[in-house]
Amino acid sequence: MLREIRSLGFEWAELSHGIRISLLPGILEAVDGGEIKISSLHNFCPLPIGVNHAAPNLYLFSSPDSREREAAYKHSARTIETAARLKAAAVVLHLGCIEMKDYTAKLLDWVARGQKETPKYAALCEKVVASWEEKKDRYAQFANEMLERLARLAEDRGVQLGIENRQALEELPLDSDIDVLLREFNRPGIGYWHDCGHAQIKDNLGFINHRAHLEALSPRLLGLHVHDVAFPGRDHCAPGQGTIDFAALKPLLKPGHIKVFELSPNLSVEEVVKGVAHIHQLWGAA
Repeated sequence: MLREIRSLGFEWAELSHGIRISLLPGILEAVDGGEIKISSLHNFCPLPIGVNHAAPNLYLFSSPDSREREAAYKHSARTIETAARLKAAAVVLHLGCIEMKDYTAKLLDWVARGQKETPKYAALCEKVVASWEEKKDRYAQFANEMLERLARLAEDRGVQLGIENRQALEELPLDSDIDVLLREFNRPGIGYWHDCGHAQIKDNLGFINHRAHLEALSPRLLGLHVHDVAFPGRDHCAPGQGTIDFAALKPLLKPGHIKVFELSPNLSVEEVVKGVAHIHQLWGAA
């Protein structure tokens, strides 16, 4: 796997939340042998024993069940330890979700049918916001307590934690709360991880403005997941295949930000190469 990535011209790779523990010895061998370097890990990595599929939300930081939260801590701690072993700079985290109805798919369907400007759409968005305000505090408190515990561990290991913006409307942190969260955790080991696809989907739904959102959080930006979105909600496309204005994001980026192409496994090698070239043309050394 890593040799194929290296053969495409990448010197660095992110280990995602689909890495089985049985793959870890080979990854360590490749890194120790200088075949590739690891920029970041996406929690949970490696996967818990017995889990053989990508499962970033297997255990929720925000769960009211203390046993689930302890499992989340245990496997997040393992991710941090693995990142330190691989000399990776960052671990990308999901913070959990609010237990509420899933409105995201329904709203995307309405947007796809051209119904975004209707009173029914506006009323449903207001219902989403009302549900947030009614329910979020309890779940956010659990998530923040978990983040505090992991922050201490990560700092001891020299690993940064990137809080990722999410796609689904019920997932934490809410986009409107990320700035407050980062100010509460005003420490160098915690920052913002921007997923371009998730932000664009929220933009398409009318909940944020993609560029303005990234601009507001850019002082705490650690890294990005780079992929495109076919309107309104099919993400993990190669850059240039969708609607994201990557050129508009360039002034907000710095060379020190980690930039990870997070692309669908259904893409061909030719599509991957073309998408990477598209970003290099627009961003250069940004």
